[in-house]
Amino acid sequence: MKPVYFILAWCFFGLGAVGTAVPGLPTTPFMLLALWAFAKSSKRFHDWLYTHRFFGPPLQQWRDHRIISRKAKALSVGTMVISFVYLAFFTELDLWLKTLITLVMVYGASYIITKPSSLPREKTDD
Repeated sequence: MKPVYFILAWCFFGLGAVGTAVPGLPTTPFMLLALWAFAKSSKRFHDWLYTHRFFGPPLQQWRDHRIISRKAKALSVGTMVISFVYLAFFTELDLWLKTLITLVMVYGASYIITKPSSLPREKTDD
C-alpha cells in the first residue's frame, strides 16, 4: 500500500499547492492529508513537508496544538464567502445542490472559526 499512499500524498500536495493561488480551493486540509499519506509511505517526504519553510508552520501548529491562525481563518472564510456569492448569483445549479454546498461551507466555516488562533496564555499564581 505504500506506493498508493505515496501517490495520494503527491496528489494532495499538488491540490494544496494549487490552493495557494486559486480562491475557494483550500490549502491546509490538502496539506494535512498529504502529511498523513506521507506518514504512511515515506518518512523522508513526511519530514520534508512537516519542516517545509512555507507549509510546515501551519501543519506543526495544527498537529501540536490544533491551532488555525487568524490569517488562515480569514482567508478560508473569505474564500468561502466569495464562493458562496458566485454560487448563489452566477450559477444555474439546482436549488437543492446550492443548498447542500452552502450547508457544507457553513459547517466548514464554523469548524474553522471555533478552533483556537493562538496558544492559551499560561496562568500565573499572583
